[in-house]
Amino acid sequence: MEGSICRTVTGEAVASPFRQAIIAAASSQTPKPKLVGILATSSAPSKAYASWTEKACHAVGIEYELRELKPEDGGEGPANQADVEEAILEANANPNVHGIMVYYPIFGIRQDGYLQQAVSPLKDVEGLNFTWLFSLYHNARFIDPRKLAGAAGVLSSESTAPAASISDQEGTLAKAILPCTPLAIVKTLEHCQVYNVLLPYGSRAFGKTITVINRSEVVGRPLAALLSNDGARVFSVDLDGIQEFTRRKAPTDGTTRPSFHPHHVVQSTKLTLEECLAISDVVVSGVPSKSYQIKTDNLKEGVVAINFSESKNFEPTVKEKASLYCPGIGKATIVMLQRNLMRLRDYQDQLATSASAKP
Repeated sequence: MEGSICRTVTGEAVASPFRQAIIAAASSQTPKPKLVGILATSSAPSKAYASWTEKACHAVGIEYELRELKPEDGGEGPANQADVEEAILEANANPNVHGIMVYYPIFGIRQDGYLQQAVSPLKDVEGLNFTWLFSLYHNARFIDPRKLAGAAGVLSSESTAPAASISDQEGTLAKAILPCTPLAIVKTLEHCQVYNVLLPYGSRAFGKTITVINRSEVVGRPLAALLSNDGARVFSVDLDGIQEFTRRKAPTDGTTRPSFHPHHVVQSTKLTLEECLAISDVVVSGVPSKSYQIKTDNLKEGVVAINFSESKNFEPTVKEKASLYCPGIGKATIVMLQRNLMRLRDYQDQLATSASAKP
């Protein structure tokens, strides 16, 4: 197609305004916000991500410390799981550590999932602790800080975690922490004005049809939930089939339940991938394979195409169909992680202040 009007949107363009806000906030804080990275594998991608995290943190005034764990035999395998868990618990209990990031994968889905729950929600910059995932999947956008205080006392190697004694405090609600990559994709969609700011908060993706090709527990599934909770019709695609995420409607009989949130529901669909792509206003793909590419011919005219895989999941001709194309969101993801850290630092300060004010 001659004269393509497609615009390329970079992760840097999405990240820049958030980064400036983080720099301003970090410069006014003493001591500096501190992030601890736990690296327990010799994996080259994990090492590279740790190095990138360190550089990105130093650039905005965040202190970063890498705690690298080695296997007992000095080999190339992962460290002992007990050592990794102990490192997490020690960081949970250290009041000078404001955030924890563990570089996965390490041992496999089940064991890594256990370690994700060992990280205190008060320090979980990745938003993978059950406290945060429960809030995400139930569309609870704010959380009572007292819940965080209680969890902080349990997930500590010491019995004197600073926030553990604040279970009876009267606090205001805190904004829930969201997983970094799904949040970066949502912010990319906001930047691209896919989200309609004229609609009420929580419904700004209403009317949009979105296909997400990836249903991992870290990115794809939470992303589909986030988008559908914001009102979108979402097709979630993975090796085991296609699921449709839509937002659950409030009861029509006038009854109310304090625990109810109009969160997403999931059902199977008979649509093929090609049929989903043909009606999708947005296509988001994160397939970790160099051989996987979405055929441009299958895309809807004017689609917004977002790639979050290290491999390019769209054909080079994608700009012939797309109105906006984002080839990668890495810089936006790391800034969302830093933004989560700054929020958690604020929550920790609020809880500590409340604890010190008690008679």
